[in-house]
Amino acid sequence: MAAPSLLNWRRVSSFTGPVPRARHGHRAVAIRELMIIFGGGNEGIADELHVYNTATNQWFLPAVRGDIPPGCAAHGFVCDGTRILVFGGMVEYGRYSNELYELQASRWLWKKVKPHPPPSGLPPCPRLGHSFSLYGNKCYLFGGLANESEDSNNNVPRYLNDFYELELQHGSGVVGWSIPVTKGVVPSPRESHTAVIYCKKDSGGPKMYVFGGMCGARLDDLWQLDLETMSWSKPETKGTVPLPRSLHTASVIGNKMYIFGGWVPHKGENTETSPHDCEWRCTSSFSYLNLDTTEWTTLVSDSQEDKKNSRPRPRAGHCAVAIGTRLYFWSGRDGYKKALNSQVCCKDLWYLDTEKPPAPSQVQLIKATTNSFHVKWDEVSTVEGYLLQLSTDLPYQAASSDSSAAPNMQGVRMDPHRQGSNNIVPNSINDTINSTKTEQPATKETSMKNKPDFKALTDSNAILYPSLASNASNHNSHVVDMLRKNEGPHTSANVGVLSSCLDVRTVIPETSVSSTVSSTQTMVTQQTIKTESSSTNGAVVKDETSLTTFSTKSEVDETYALPATKISRVETHATAMPFSKETPSNPVATMKAGERQWCDVGIFKNNTALVSQFYLLPKGKQSISKVGNADVPDYSLLKKQDLVPGTGYRFRVAAINGCGIGPFSKISEFKTCIPGFPGAPSAVRISKNVEGIHLSWEPPTSPSGNILEYSAYLAIRTAQIQDNPSQLVFMRIYCGLKTSCTVTAGQLANAHIDYTSRPAIVFRISAKNEKGYGPATQVRWLQGNNKKAPLN
Repeated sequence: MAAPSLLNWRRVSSFTGPVPRARHGHRAVAIRELMIIFGGGNEGIADELHVYNTATNQWFLPAVRGDIPPGCAAHGFVCDGTRILVFGGMVEYGRYSNELYELQASRWLWKKVKPHPPPSGLPPCPRLGHSFSLYGNKCYLFGGLANESEDSNNNVPRYLNDFYELELQHGSGVVGWSIPVTKGVVPSPRESHTAVIYCKKDSGGPKMYVFGGMCGARLDDLWQLDLETMSWSKPETKGTVPLPRSLHTASVIGNKMYIFGGWVPHKGENTETSPHDCEWRCTSSFSYLNLDTTEWTTLVSDSQEDKKNSRPRPRAGHCAVAIGTRLYFWSGRDGYKKALNSQVCCKDLWYLDTEKPPAPSQVQLIKATTNSFHVKWDEVSTVEGYLLQLSTDLPYQAASSDSSAAPNMQGVRMDPHRQGSNNIVPNSINDTINSTKTEQPATKETSMKNKPDFKALTDSNAILYPSLASNASNHNSHVVDMLRKNEGPHTSANVGVLSSCLDVRTVIPETSVSSTVSSTQTMVTQQTIKTESSSTNGAVVKDETSLTTFSTKSEVDETYALPATKISRVETHATAMPFSKETPSNPVATMKAGERQWCDVGIFKNNTALVSQFYLLPKGKQSISKVGNADVPDYSLLKKQDLVPGTGYRFRVAAINGCGIGPFSKISEFKTCIPGFPGAPSAVRISKNVEGIHLSWEPPTSPSGNILEYSAYLAIRTAQIQDNPSQLVFMRIYCGLKTSCTVTAGQLANAHIDYTSRPAIVFRISAKNEKGYGPATQVRWLQGNNKKAPLN
């Protein structure tokens, strides 16, 4: 974690949608990138459910239905998958609740649930300010504040330290309450404390950590409950313990419990001589406890002033949510004027990255041309951009070269597409067909509709800093019809913005169109399908071969197809491009043996880029500018170089957040196309018919002449594959001029089910012109977990 002076807080602005009114005593949970807020009070108790999509910077009010609970504050609020549980809280002044509600966020459906009472003893009494923590299939309730008076207007507070366990049913519903028998000294009664559950990765069982709270005075004690032995203890801690507090938040990221804000005793007050603090104030202090070493670290002390408004102002009763390694904070009260008996609430939303982002997936090729690559990589949640780099074995042109000059083509030899004459293509890297990969649903043909492209932070993959990579959004956008999950009669309910989109990729060669899909309003469990086109070049199959072997070791990703009643995930990715033996591999003259010169392509907001040039760093010199805490070159001072046809390039990518640039991905290798060969077929579709399945595609958008024929191949079962699953064996199932064919049930009975990722049948389709066959499009047709015949 960064030192206190390096914390890079971000205040969120320019969001859209209905922003909830400021409040305190509300609660929040996260479902993927959604922050879901319920309850709280300020001029009345709020009863709406608000959702903030951290990826699209958008607030929305889902259309909830069912047994909608009354508004409440200081309640228990936990999330189990897409199920949310609400327990207790204040429903009006002096009147507290002990009712339990369940929200199925997949349908925004509320349901009041009635757990069985404990086998011995009474169920939990009505309360507020308790902790309610989830681990596995159980919720753990501790403490809170009850009203001893039956008259809600006559509030007689009673602090609690009782402990309950609530067993949940899988998916929906609860079993009942129980009162575990615990060992050791029980923490003193309290309310407005926090409790988190943490389990070490390699050893030990889950433990619940209770910190702070209120029992007439603020507390700063830390308690640990071993949930396996049910033993209470007070762990010894190192470092500076945060001030006594209540109404703070505690969030676990990794092995750290982050404590932010809350009410603390007034400056100068001696908590030992003043057990009932009459004056209090809010704080913006920020600390974490390493749960492995029980050492406190202060990130923002209580005495640090913030004259630049560079971090959240002091507050209590706010909410905090961890999404990935990012912490979000919203609203809360920032003071209390006792003389006026009034409070002031914040309405601001902040986030803080707690560590550098993880490495993204390998860069994947969507399409290659003679002088450009359209590439993508999997999104990393809660990042602000990506640094894309490449390297090449071409002689490194230092910054002395003219950026406007034509590429240096000396020594570059074109790699001709060799034509195989055997039934089995040798399994060498130079003879591997490099193909795009796509997946289609098992029973439904996808169709296209024009829609705008919604992305998290921008309408396009705008480059944050000047870059030679072209904006991928310059291509036309298409949206494949969404296949909704069968939710019964409630499928068409009005619901909120989708939390995460799945990719649907169809292949597009050379200059063809690429498209990405936007988030649309749908249910949390539903997945919007994206389409994106791709193509590659590589070795070819020319003659009437009936059986062909290809290596799949270099394939970067896979795509998915499920039964029509479920969501289909379809991605098209090109396989990593092998280098030809004839590609020049001269070492960079200015580099030592074994070293590799990495050049920046640029910094991008989104996870795609069209790369036609890259930046050259000056010899022995770098001009550095800042992106948050990340050092990057000043691109305005750098020269540029074009990509060269028929040349291999290596790519890697790193994510950037407020803590800086994270580690780089694994390296991918691609090769620019050689002029004259056709591109890959595009827009592959699969649908069932009476004979088997119907396979169709669109011609290459860059045929480079007349298309003479197409070939379609099916991966089949052989002993060779059983011995080496990474090497697929393909049988040609079609050769002709038509852009469609029927794959019979008999042919499918011999299909190999590829289990390298998700079970799928693999097809490849390529086009031939006067010069020969071009790159192949690979299609993975998902079969779910069905090991039977594919049409069953």
